[in-house]
Amino acid sequence: MELYELPRIVKDRKRVGRGDGSGWGTTAGKGNKGEKARSGGAKPAYFEGGQTPIYRRLPKRGFKNPFRVEYAVVNVGRLNEVCNDGDVVDINYMIEKGLVNGNRLVKILGEGELNKKLTVIADAFSKSAKEKIEKAGGSIEVLG
Repeated sequence: MELYELPRIVKDRKRVGRGDGSGWGTTAGKGNKGEKARSGGAKPAYFEGGQTPIYRRLPKRGFKNPFRVEYAVVNVGRLNEVCNDGDVVDINYMIEKGLVNGNRLVKILGEGELNKKLTVIADAFSKSAKEKIEKAGGSIEVLG
């Protein structure tokens, strides 16, 4: 088998506008005149022929609070599954154990049971989470 006998895996790209002999000369496959024959031609998919586009006809709805604080939430039941008795649970510990992803504000919620003595350091706690952690003999520390 010779090199020229190998099957073509990558085809040569179509070089348009390189003379009539190539078969893709003159209009280079763009037809005759019109908007789409010009460079930079053709309008975007959302263009509606000059009528007011739908994104301007529809009203804006609601209110987006720029000061909203979003928390990654962790339930005490999940802490009970993952943590060992006497652990100090902070953001790095939670990222390491896969409870939260990325550096975010963390809020501990009170769903589930907790029967391990933990020291939990987080940005916020629900009332029931505080009670359950302290009832199990642990302590809490609020950041910031």
